[in-house]
Amino acid sequence: MIIALAGGVLALIDGILRLRGKGSTLFGVLETIVAALFLLSHFVPGIPFGTVVLGIATIVVLVIGLILRAKHAFGVTIAALVIIGFWILLVNRWLIIPGVN
Repeated sequence: MIIALAGGVLALIDGILRLRGKGSTLFGVLETIVAALFLLSHFVPGIPFGTVVLGIATIVVLVIGLILRAKHAFGVTIAALVIIGFWILLVNRWLIIPGVN
């Protein structure tokens, strides 16, 4: 869960940085909403989508963000992608690391 929270917070920070930058504010709002829903889905059981679906949606939004090439948050975007991707591997038991799963 700590891994998912770290990735979600980085994705949320990336969305906020996109909102503060010039242009692509619509995409920044979309990224912020998806990242916030991903974070909330770990604590609130009433979120309509599961955490895995929202994790995949966050990855898709982050990849689109890489394509749009934000200069100020390039490292944050890649870090969030790697962490959430690693979390997806662990939560689906596609990668088993004793002591982490």
